[in-house]
Amino acid sequence: MNIRAVSTTLVVAVLVIAVVAGVGVYLVVQQLSTPTVAEKPLVIGFSISISGDFAVPGRKQLEGIELWKDWINSKGGIYVKDQNKYYKVELKYYDDKSSKDEVIRLYEKLINEDKVDILLSPYSSTLALTAAGITEKYGRLMVVVGANSDTIFKQGYKNIVGTYTPASKMLTQAIDILLEKVQNPSVAIIFKDDAFAKSVAEGAKAYAEQKGVNVVAFEMYPRDAKDLSPILTKIKGLNVDAILGGGHYEDEVLLVRQAKELGINVKLMSLLVSPSLPAFYDALKETSEGILAPSHWEPQTKPKITVGPSIDEFMTQFRQKWNSEPSYHSAAAFAAGLYITAAIEKAGTLDNAKLRAAFNDLDITTFYGRLKIDPATGNQVGHELVLLQWQGGQKQVVWPREVATAQLIFPKPSW
Repeated sequence: MNIRAVSTTLVVAVLVIAVVAGVGVYLVVQQLSTPTVAEKPLVIGFSISISGDFAVPGRKQLEGIELWKDWINSKGGIYVKDQNKYYKVELKYYDDKSSKDEVIRLYEKLINEDKVDILLSPYSSTLALTAAGITEKYGRLMVVVGANSDTIFKQGYKNIVGTYTPASKMLTQAIDILLEKVQNPSVAIIFKDDAFAKSVAEGAKAYAEQKGVNVVAFEMYPRDAKDLSPILTKIKGLNVDAILGGGHYEDEVLLVRQAKELGINVKLMSLLVSPSLPAFYDALKETSEGILAPSHWEPQTKPKITVGPSIDEFMTQFRQKWNSEPSYHSAAAFAAGLYITAAIEKAGTLDNAKLRAAFNDLDITTFYGRLKIDPATGNQVGHELVLLQWQGGQKQVVWPREVATAQLIFPKPSW
């Protein structure tokens, strides 16, 4: 064989090897670029109030997160880039019985025994603040849902992310309405002895005084109060234009019932939590007429969604699964799941520190509304409240005007 033939044979051989090698490289790359499904699920852990004082909103929150789990799993799960895998979601939760002691025990268990991947907070600011102390001790990320006391985000914690508008802003819209409707208005602020209600009451008092509203009563009642008539009798004698405040479902229903029994008719009454729940009207019927409350979400609002299902899709799936109507607690819990999904997809990892950092740059809009945090504290700064009012047995959004579904009834109808 001459040199030219040998050279030609070598060139052909090299080309064949190169082609084969190239095909091999292509096949390897192709194989690596095809995601697989992880054998183990991504476990999200939390406690929730299935019983105790916070059971009504707690259960609505649980319904929302359960629905999100179903929804994300139906989409194939959450993609984790650094593992090139989709993770199905599993929830690990326990009834905390609305007890701080139970929360301490359960979050230690979730972290040290169950070894969950990501944590959600329990419902209520009192319990979330307790849980935050535990998760911070272990340097674990916790997405705070169902809680918005400003106190939670003033502890210097580095591993929490909020989803609710801060509590200090929850009654400011009601005060704005009062200022628009009444000259030199006076208010009584009555509130429960817990972290959430205190933050709301203190924020309302500061805002009212800043705006020139006369705060003639600022009264706190025990968290286990069964009779609010002494405080309400005192307020009745002051002849105020508005009563603001409350705490949670049970005590707010009690407040309304006893105010009616005592014949306390004010121009405006705005509570904190219970009017957003369908159970509020079920308990009070026509007595609920005209009562206001801030809400983190109502289905009538129409945000420009960038992540997740539409409001109509959420409502349809919720009704099909639970045969009931969602509250803002349900919507926020579902949105918290979407927020977690967006952070994981942005970070490309399940590493908690990198996930917390990913939240800093996230600015998304779900059917629940906009979500964006203050990077320094983790507190929610993007989400906006609406003000609802019970009218003819229906919840209507009455403020801000640009998203209102009905005109405000003012003054509140007399009992």
